[in-house]
Amino acid sequence: MRVTTQTKARTREKILDAARQLFACNGFDEATTRNIADAAGIATGTLFNYFPTKEAVLASLATEAASVALDEFSDGDPETESFEEDLFAFTAALLRKLKPLRKHIVALLETALSPLALTAGEASQSFRVAHLETVGRLAKKHRRGDLPPVALQLYWTLHIGLLSFWSSDRSPRQEDTLALLDHSLSMFVGWLEPQGNLPTTPKTKGKV
Repeated sequence: MRVTTQTKARTREKILDAARQLFACNGFDEATTRNIADAAGIATGTLFNYFPTKEAVLASLATEAASVALDEFSDGDPETESFEEDLFAFTAALLRKLKPLRKHIVALLETALSPLALTAGEASQSFRVAHLETVGRLAKKHRRGDLPPVALQLYWTLHIGLLSFWSSDRSPRQEDTLALLDHSLSMFVGWLEPQGNLPTTPKTKGKV
């Protein structure tokens, strides 16, 4: 029997829904691909037709959350005075959508999003590309032109560091993460300036 595109899409969503619930209830480490397949009502072999590893499932969940954050941010694109404020608002929106996965982010950083990974899966690649495309769009909005590859690499390195810190931030409402975000963006935007003067006083505030 031929499997239609709609059937594949439904099966994929069943897998992601099952994984989301299992990760939330049992934790990422305790959940197995067999558990996920059983909860989705499919064979383990079928799951591997969609996701090669448990980490790939997690990467897809993160990518979906990031996609929603991107859409909502674009729809409500705030009128801000600076590139730095836009980046802050964008990242804060992303963290809010990723919050249900916060406890599992380290597993993602150690695998799919690791700079040491030999290959990047489709989901992790989409996560990175969509994020950096938005950063590039915001740069053009503030008349900074096309950001060079080295600038995007610097930004992404800072962002990965932020996610790592955020994953274990125990401060109220992750206020320490927001302070780190403020500082990182000030450094990044300051690095972009021709004179290389780094701002010393963070100007953006918010909450995750």
